[in-house]
Amino acid sequence: MAILERRDKNAVAYLTLNLPKRLNALSDEMLDALQTTFDSFHTDKSVRAIVLAGAGKAFCAGHDLKQITEARKQPDGGAALFKNLFDRCADFMQTVQAVPQPVIAQVHGIATAAGCQLVATCDLAVASHETKFGVNGVNIGLFCSTPMVALSRNIQRKRAFEMLVTGEFMGAEEAKVAGLINRVVPESELLSSTISLAEVITSKLGSAVTTGKKAFYKQIQLPTSDAYTYTGNVMVDNMLNKDTEEGIAAFINKRDPNWSQDL
Repeated sequence: MAILERRDKNAVAYLTLNLPKRLNALSDEMLDALQTTFDSFHTDKSVRAIVLAGAGKAFCAGHDLKQITEARKQPDGGAALFKNLFDRCADFMQTVQAVPQPVIAQVHGIATAAGCQLVATCDLAVASHETKFGVNGVNIGLFCSTPMVALSRNIQRKRAFEMLVTGEFMGAEEAKVAGLINRVVPESELLSSTISLAEVITSKLGSAVTTGKKAFYKQIQLPTSDAYTYTGNVMVDNMLNKDTEEGIAAFINKRDPNWSQDL
């Protein structure tokens, strides 16, 4: 049984973290599987959106504490293994935002520590009403320093810091208001709602979405004037796309566009 399951349908890749007995922890093996799979999306033009879910009763509970405990038996106390783990996790989180396809987190149960980091890293997120989000490492003496990078780029600083220093959970409704997730739905509608969002995305011009995702993350790191200069050039390149020309013509002539749908 694969620890990361995948099925593709209608240009959407559905991935499921499949370590339910360990609450889908981001173990060494899980990180390897995720990195390998996401690396393949850079050149996979058959996939135009990605959905990431968790098997069992939780989305993801963060890093594997049993593996971390074992690492402490090393002569250096686990320092080298810890550095490798957090570097690999950071690389994967950045890959999520670097792949051309929008990535949607389908969240239920709990998303804690690096699991909450993963939700914050995904481009979009849909959660069930009962879902709880936390960066709870402080409760065991480990401040969630790497998860806070993504979290503090999603929600307001003081609320993020409060979560980090208290270890308290945030409910799904507040997570939506705070900007951590996009939609809250009954658990019975979680899959269908996520599919609906993914299929709206795949109905758009793939090359435009790809261009837009890359530009979104680049411009948000730039000063305003530089962001306008950069995105102006992106708009020029987008306008010169033949599929964009077709889309404009279709709109003017009140017909459906005939796009090639290339990424």
